[in-house]
Amino acid sequence: MKYKYKRILLKLSGEAMAEKRDGEIVNAFDVPFLQEMAKIIGELVKGGVQVGIVTGGGNVFRGAAAKDFTRARADDMGMLVTVLNSLAVENQLNIAGIPAVTLSAVEMNKVAQLFTKERAEEYFSKGYVVIFGGGTGNPYFSTDTAAVLRGCEINADAVFLAKNVDAIYTADPKKDPDAKRYSQISCHQVVDDMLGAIDLTASMIALNAKMPMELFSLKDLDNILKAARGENAGTTITVTD
Repeated sequence: MKYKYKRILLKLSGEAMAEKRDGEIVNAFDVPFLQEMAKIIGELVKGGVQVGIVTGGGNVFRGAAAKDFTRARADDMGMLVTVLNSLAVENQLNIAGIPAVTLSAVEMNKVAQLFTKERAEEYFSKGYVVIFGGGTGNPYFSTDTAAVLRGCEINADAVFLAKNVDAIYTADPKKDPDAKRYSQISCHQVVDDMLGAIDLTASMIALNAKMPMELFSLKDLDNILKAARGENAGTTITVTD
């Protein structure tokens, strides 16, 4: 299988990793889904693609949406959830025979090594999937922002945003039946129109660093392979002038 990218940063929606019943989360982890995802990532690795991963935390706790905690402390809690999710993904990859390691932006040496760019590069050179937990290590930043930041730090060829939505639209398609779907859009327009599918700070970082992004639904895991092959799986976000 021929892939367009040699190194990607894959952002996995936390909520999409959960087991749901009638639209409600009943278990933080849908294990068969994680097992299937591990196989997909394994295909990329076998095809010569280096994979970095950042997870969201919506399957357990969203810091930005918490109302009964101060924002900074809620974000700290959310960052810890991303470490939990990172360890879950790491474990399923390792069980599937795909070497994986979690590097955390938050120091917790009992369960994960501290993230440094040099440590990540060392693991990439050994054929590992490198999972980046703990968000950016600071409150007030989304996991989208963490994904783009890590993608820039590791010199990824592209950031893949695997979400609960299948593409970027002119408006929320659940609220506006006339919302139009973008198959391709410039990062400039995402920022200028403040399109909510991607965090604004993440979009600004991508724009400054000229980091291309692909946004697609995680419900169909084949979208990861399609995007890696350069096929349109949702919305391609360009950063060329």
